Parts: sequence; structure tokens; C-alpha cells
Amino acid sequence: MSARRLVLLIAGAATVAAGPLGYRTGMLPLLPALGLVAVGLLATTWMFAKGVLWFLRRRASEQQQNLAAVVLALAAGVVVVPMATLLPAVGAPVIHDITTDTEDPPLFDAIVAIRGDTSNPLEYRGPELAATQRAAYPDIQPLVVGRPSDEVLDMSRAVAEELGWEIVTVDPDRGLMEATDTTYWFGFKDDVAVRLRPVDGDATRVDVRSISRVGGGDLGANAARIRRFLEALTAAGG
Repeated sequence: MSARRLVLLIAGAATVAAGPLGYRTGMLPLLPALGLVAVGLLATTWMFAKGVLWFLRRRASEQQQNLAAVVLALAAGVVVVPMATLLPAVGAPVIHDITTDTEDPPLFDAIVAIRGDTSNPLEYRGPELAATQRAAYPDIQPLVVGRPSDEVLDMSRAVAEELGWEIVTVDPDRGLMEATDTTYWFGFKDDVAVRLRPVDGDATRVDVRSISRVGGGDLGANAARIRRFLEALTAAGG
């Protein structure tokens, strides 16, 4: 692998990493940061493919091959995160507000003050959004847990903490928990409301709503977050 290709490969990988880092630190707005990732990802993937072909041909000294192997491994490590995020989200609708109850979605209260003026609005967009969600994520449904609401609320908090959410408030009187989850890659802040309502004796209906603070679409992140929470809550409830 030539020195020029090595430099281009390293530069592409650095660009992929620079986008999220710049956004997390406040040095870059969202769109330029995403643009950096797109450009860097294309360049790194292209040079990585060419580098692999060169490496397989073994037309170089052992020292050059070792250097190429190290650089290719580093580049692959940088590309893995965006690819793992983007590929499963292919075909996801451009929506960012997901809930188990589209007719009466859980409301946010305490979290409103910390979202900021530039965040996406919290008002639910109604039947059109509900129809889009049902078509894309038919599995996002309420969960009924066979335990009293106070126990389920404690379980919900424990599950949220295990998932790494930041608990904003827990209101036993209203059966409501609000939390914020920070995404791994770009550090996006997504807000979650968990609402509990008694049903059929000692059972409790659990509804969850997850909404992104920025962006028109969420690459399926909010639906995946609700699934993880409900699966963990189901396991915790026995």
C-alpha cells in the first residue's frame, strides 16, 4: 500500500471520527457534522476496499504489510460504528416520536424545562404520525405487567438505570417517570416518558413514549429504545 493511500485512509477515518466529536463538543452544528461523517465514510470505505485488495496480493515487504494491516484494522474500527447504526435503519420512516399509545400518548412535564427552545416540539402530531408508526413498527404496543403500579414503577426505574438513562423525575402519585437517554455515537439527547395505569386488579399497563430532541428522523432509535425497555421490564417482572 502506497504512502499516499495510507494517508488518505487515515484522513478518511479521522473525518468520520471528527463529525461526532465536533458535534458533542459544540464545535460543529449538526448538518456539517453529518456531512463530515458522510464524506469520511465514503472515502474510508473506498480506500479500505482498495487496501484489502492490495494486502491480499502481498506485493510488498513484510514491514509494509504489517503497517497496512494495522492501518486497515484501525480504519475498520472507525467504520464499524456508523455502519452498525445506519445499516439496520435502512427503510426507517422519517419520524422521531414513538409511543406505545398513539391515541393517548404519555405527556412530558418536568423534562420540558431542560429540553431547550430549539428542540423538536412535544405536541403529538396525531393520526398521520400514528399511521406511519403502526406501518413501520407494529410491535410497539403497551405492556401489561401482573404487579401493582408501585412495584412496576420501582422496576421501571431500575431498568432505566441499567440501560444508562438519566432519570429526570419519578412521580408515584401520577405513575410517571421521565428520563433522558444519550446516544452512543453523536451524543443525541432523546427523552422518554413511562406512564403506569392500573388494570384488572393488581396488574399494571405500561406505556412508553420516546422522542428525539433534534432531527426529522431517528434511524429507528426511539422504537429500538422502547423495545429494549419493555423487554427488560418483562424479564424483571418474571
